[in-house]
Amino acid sequence: MDIIKCKDAKCAECSVSKHDLENVLSMLRFGRLVVYPTETLYGLGADPFDETAVKRVFIAKRRPFDMPLSLAVNNMTMAEEVAELDENAHRLAKAFLPGPLTLLLKKKPILPDIITASFQEVGIRIPDHPFALRLIDEFGPIISTSANMHSHPNPTDVETAIADLGESVATYVDCGPCKIGKASTIVQIIDGTVEIIRYGAISKEKIEDVLVR
Repeated sequence: MDIIKCKDAKCAECSVSKHDLENVLSMLRFGRLVVYPTETLYGLGADPFDETAVKRVFIAKRRPFDMPLSLAVNNMTMAEEVAELDENAHRLAKAFLPGPLTLLLKKKPILPDIITASFQEVGIRIPDHPFALRLIDEFGPIISTSANMHSHPNPTDVETAIADLGESVATYVDCGPCKIGKASTIVQIIDGTVEIIRYGAISKEKIEDVLVR
């Protein structure tokens, strides 16, 4: 288990060294798990196209395999590689992403079914954190799920993640406490229908305001 500490936890741009970033990328490429910071909670990341790595996520979290995982991307072009986006999805993305919003969209066949528990939807978010965006820019889409045991308290700092997941994670990236410290709002957009699935950092009123414009 390796812990990488950010030199400046309040940085506007990522200050993690190129060497340390490459170590994180190497772990992902070898199918290992990493914990990374976002503005909402610390995330548990893995290569979504490596089914063995995805299984490790479920096992580390003791998460039931019938509970889908989400993905983190760094722009809408990357999002459209793995999911189908309609006008409402683009409106919400323009208003809130990067930020604490997860869009639940129809997935594309490129994604392994294990990620979505064989459902036809996948959660997509763009985290508002310089390290997370830099990591995804270098690696591509990664698994995005909270870095804790299933049903345990949300990991708003790396110490909580370490206490829960320990040696099951290869590398932890410590960038200090999360800026928001609250889970993202999940909005399902399927066949033109919009529904808030989980209330989080973005209010229902703000979501509705964007959609009625």
